[in-house]
Order: sequence, then C-alpha cells, then structure tokens
Amino acid sequence: MTDGIVWDPLRRELDRWQAAGRVARFWLRDDDAVEPTPALETLMALAGQSEVPLTLAVIPGLTGEALAARLVEEAAVAVAVHGWSHTNHAGPEAKKQELGGQRPADVVLGELREGFRLLQRLHPARFVPVLVPPWNRIDAALIPALPGLGFAALSVYGRANQGGPMPLLNTHVDVIDWHGTRGGRSEADLVAELVAELRHRFAGSDEAVGVLTHHLVHDAAAWDFLSALFAVTGRHPAVRWSPASELLGP
Repeated sequence: MTDGIVWDPLRRELDRWQAAGRVARFWLRDDDAVEPTPALETLMALAGQSEVPLTLAVIPGLTGEALAARLVEEAAVAVAVHGWSHTNHAGPEAKKQELGGQRPADVVLGELREGFRLLQRLHPARFVPVLVPPWNRIDAALIPALPGLGFAALSVYGRANQGGPMPLLNTHVDVIDWHGTRGGRSEADLVAELVAELRHRFAGSDEAVGVLTHHLVHDAAAWDFLSALFAVTGRHPAVRWSPASELLGP
C-alpha cells in the first residue's frame, strides 16, 4: 500500500527534488512481449491509468500480426527490438546470451537487421529504433555495427557509461527476483534502489531512471509494486515518466 512507511524514503527524496526545482525522469521498459495476453492487458491498463508511457521489448522472431493489431490504438506504447528469437547460444557454463561471439557476426547482425525491419513494418506508429539484447547482454564487438542497421540506442541494465559507440537508454531497477522466488521483489528493497538511483542523479547525472518489468512472470507482489509506484510518482510534481522516443532525442 502506498500509505505505508515503506514508501516514505521515496516521497522524501522526491520532495527534495521538488524543493530544488528539479524534475526526475523515469521510463518503463517491459521485456519479452510476443502476443496479446491477460498479463499484457494488466500491464497496459496499469500504465494507461497512470499515464505512464510503456516501451515493450518485442521478440521479432516469435511475434506477428496479433500483437500488432492489439497495439494499433495504444498511442502510449512503443515497440523496441528484443534480439531475434531470445535463444541462448552460450555454452552450458556461461551466462545466457543470444547476441554473443559464439556465432559469426554477420549471422547475428543479419538477424538483428531482419528483426528491425519486421517490427518496423508491424508497428509503424509504435516502433522505436532501440535494441534490447536478451538477458541484457551483447558482445561489445557487435555494437559499432548497430547504427548501420538503423538502431539509435542500445538498452541494457545498469548505469550508463556514455561516450561509447552508440547512445545507451538503460534500465536500473528490476522488479523481479530472478535468483530467488522469480516473482516480485520486496517493496522495501525496490524503494531503496529507486532512492539510490535518484540520489545519484541529483548529484549530477541526467540519465532517466529505467524501471524494468517482465509482464509474463509477474505475481501479485510485482503488480502491487507497480501500482504503488505509479500512484506515488504519478501524483508528484517532481516526476516525469518519459516515452523512449523523447529520451532518444532528435
């Protein structure tokens, strides 16, 4: 519940931003969209009610016309490229990776080119030229070739070190406990992470705070957290939830 003391640290931090005349930017990225599902409907309803723009990282090789038809009227939903088929090509002892060095670069880049064109065709009004690597991992040797495929930004996880071969539009707070329950993390831990990210930005970073969700695996705790987050931030004058297109700049 948003009236609990667990949310007080976030309220106090946002009040500090307001007192300083500053506005904190947030953005919402949800991964692994493929088709219309009840979970996707819940996510879009929550975001829509709170006027929070949503970026769906869609898996090109697994999606099709059904999702395109469902999103055609969703003006506040953007579509980014989530690899090609979300297939792990790493060895059994390595971290999962689709966009790695295990295959020839021209094969990997060819899949990304096809995924870019497919989603651009399926979602002409929703498409943003952002690559979201599956598992947030990509071989560094592939990155310089991404602008040539049409990508304007790369979106992974963690604070961005700008100045590389292409702009980064990252996420920073993941609502899912992947190494434990595989459901929603505790509100207290998530609020603490949000506050830490905001304090980092107050000290000088202009990076938007990215919240990362995976609608297909959300449990009640994950949905409750999102509802509370949208309620707390949506009413606060020191917060702006931004669409990915705005954060990409001109």
